[in-house]
Amino acid sequence: MPTPDSPAPAPPTPPGSLRRIVAASLIGTTIEWYDFFLYGSAAALVFNKLFFPDSDPLVGTLLSFLTYAVGFAARPIGALVFGHYGDRLGRKKLLILSLLMMGGATCAIGLLPTHATVGSAAPVLLTTLRLVQGFALGGEWGGAVLLVSEHGDARRRGFWASWPQTGAPAGQLLATGVLSALTATLSDDAFESWGWRVPFLLSGVLVLIGLWIRLSVDESPVFKAALARAEARKAAAGGAEDTAEKMPLVAVLRDHWRDVLIAMGARMAENISYYVITAFVLVYATSDHVGLGKQTALNAVLVASAVHFAVIPAWGALSDRIGRRPVYLLGAVGVGAWAFPFFLLIDTKGFPALVLAVTVGLIFHGAMYAPQAAFFSEMFATRMRYSGASIGAQFASVAAGAPAPLIATALLADYDSATPIALYVIAAALLTLVAVGIAKETRDRDLASVEPTSAPSPGSGSAAETAEPAERPARSASAQ
Repeated sequence: MPTPDSPAPAPPTPPGSLRRIVAASLIGTTIEWYDFFLYGSAAALVFNKLFFPDSDPLVGTLLSFLTYAVGFAARPIGALVFGHYGDRLGRKKLLILSLLMMGGATCAIGLLPTHATVGSAAPVLLTTLRLVQGFALGGEWGGAVLLVSEHGDARRRGFWASWPQTGAPAGQLLATGVLSALTATLSDDAFESWGWRVPFLLSGVLVLIGLWIRLSVDESPVFKAALARAEARKAAAGGAEDTAEKMPLVAVLRDHWRDVLIAMGARMAENISYYVITAFVLVYATSDHVGLGKQTALNAVLVASAVHFAVIPAWGALSDRIGRRPVYLLGAVGVGAWAFPFFLLIDTKGFPALVLAVTVGLIFHGAMYAPQAAFFSEMFATRMRYSGASIGAQFASVAAGAPAPLIATALLADYDSATPIALYVIAAALLTLVAVGIAKETRDRDLASVEPTSAPSPGSGSAAETAEPAERPARSASAQ
């Protein structure tokens, strides 16, 4: 039996089990992102007419994207709640709950009455369900990437942990593909009347598949080992529970506040560029400024999302070889440098140029998104890792991804030019370069050895302060 201060290493996960863990995380994140992106695409294409019909078309789009942003506002709350219980109860239980909440809200959106039927109650109901979506997604990401990171081979953690990240382009691919098929086969009137509901209702079937797979996987061995050590410490202290176990959020803000800020800064370019490239592009390409059709814009995002899905594991594998920071910095420089060429290519009004613009943008985005899962996981101790990674990622989304389509649409309306939008993306890239630039490399960290605690130990200081060197590395990535 392990002593309170001598962690027993978690047993290695067999390759077959690891692949099943990756599949469970991937299908869950795919479904959750499908639901989330489906809303974004519908907001750009039809929600302005169905839920805000009394507004000018561009103002209606702004209002539609405002309800889209509301989902981001709920994500930090989801991160706090899911992170707290995920660090206390385990990753698996919370991932199942997040999947059920997201799928239920998405199906309900597909059954909503529109403004023509119930008037102003329609956008209120839509906003409420969007809040539920955001709350669920705020808890999903951290749990999914941790489940893989804590099971996987440390030497290939960047590669394995990048697979849940492919759920974003996979969900985008699925959502855009379904919408593209519907807009190609239905008239505009049929799509606006009932066709838009089909992809939302389809989420119910996907949730059942994801639930079946997630119920079949085991809890993280790293978490179970940390829980056993916590119980041993609690017994040795006469039943007193350590702050890191009782209130993970407090421990994160005390021991890892620098890492939380670094994670937030790292997400600026990644989050803003992604929603400009995939959500706002549907507005920009179909606006009077460019004049391309909805189908053309959807097909371009569809092709680019397939490439995005393929390059993320490659970037993750590269981060195992050269480190998380170099790959992340390359992505930030890339999206900043691509901002002006992105819009110049779209302005040519050709489909190949549009595909090239979106694809290259997503390739650079993947260089940030792929190592992000391992990078953030390696910053935090096991019993506060769900809270730390989720808070850092989701609080940034409020300032980054949430207003990105809204800001971009407003800039287009005010200036009738893409120049200020490109400058907006470049500013985000500079913020990320600063944040990742001051961080320390985390690639060689042992997740099982990262176990600081505030419980006082005999002698002087806390257990974290008197720990053996092997246990020190994850106290603060930025402080090393």
